[in-house]
Amino acid sequence: MTLTITAIIVAYFFAFNIGASGSSAAMSVPYGSGAIKRRSIALLLCAGGILAGAILGSGEVVETLSESLVPSEFITTQVVVIVLLSAAGTLFITNLMGIPLSTSEVTVGAIVGAGLSLHVLNLKTLAVIVAFWFIVPVAAFLASYLFSKGGGFLKKKRSKPLSPKLTKLAGPVLIAAGCLEAFAAGANNVGNAIGPLVGAGIVAPGFGVLTGGIIMALGVILLGGNIIETGGKRIAKLSLSKGITVSGVSGMLVMGATVLGIPVPITQVTTSAIVGTSAAEKGVQIWKQPLIRLIISIWVISPLLSMVVAYCLVEVFVRSSYYSVSIITCAILATIGIARLATSISKTGILSKSTKPAVIKNEEVL
Repeated sequence: MTLTITAIIVAYFFAFNIGASGSSAAMSVPYGSGAIKRRSIALLLCAGGILAGAILGSGEVVETLSESLVPSEFITTQVVVIVLLSAAGTLFITNLMGIPLSTSEVTVGAIVGAGLSLHVLNLKTLAVIVAFWFIVPVAAFLASYLFSKGGGFLKKKRSKPLSPKLTKLAGPVLIAAGCLEAFAAGANNVGNAIGPLVGAGIVAPGFGVLTGGIIMALGVILLGGNIIETGGKRIAKLSLSKGITVSGVSGMLVMGATVLGIPVPITQVTTSAIVGTSAAEKGVQIWKQPLIRLIISIWVISPLLSMVVAYCLVEVFVRSSYYSVSIITCAILATIGIARLATSISKTGILSKSTKPAVIKNEEVL
């Protein structure tokens, strides 16, 4: 009973943080482009869209995360607690840092870690999911880049400016696109928190997505401020037309994956679309921003981190096997040690080829 209560608490804590992270992906573009002036309004609209998406469109993704990667008979309450703790802990840390992180990646990473430990992982399903993780962000980048390039070309060819009516319409269209993206975020992401609970039979699917959607919406409102600032203003300042491109492309791609039951990294999709529009204008200069390099690094590291943590916890607390955990711990410590040693050598230049050997004078010897 205690484990069941713990699993529920951790799942809804995770849902809360998913909402906070999803706010960047869903409403950062309308807010950053100025279509929505007040951050509080952007967060409220995002919360409503996420709740609607969770209730109306999350069934396929919940099914994938509850039984397709790891058979439901192996998803015990103990495993659920471990998976959710591994994923939620990683997400919470990055939320405090203000970095938009993919909840799908950390959740799938944790489930994969548990499945590897239990030797029941469905590699075919995993391969499809990982393929979508690459395909969808790349598609978002290319589509936004091409649309932005095409729009810039037409703007140069057009002799007359747009009519005031069309200009005035751009803001509401962008807000609608942002709401579509928020809906897609709710539909695709609520399964990350609720899927393991459904797989273990702790909650019914309908009740889970309803309550999970409510908690996600609260996370958007209470903890989404830093994330929406990062996505909307620190990565790129978009015009209304480019904002429509980013939100429209991101929302449609994520909804397409959701219909197929694939959990995709919505923050990666949106950020890739933002980078695509900026690259159309600035070229390779956009890749020199330190924040973008930091986000890409975290995207790569976070699923691996949650996978290793979940694997080790299942090995210790479920399988009572300490050998592999000892090996992994030693490997991590050795890697950290080598990295620090390399940094020290680089700073001191001890092994640098340009370092001249010391010359001892004869009088010093005597």
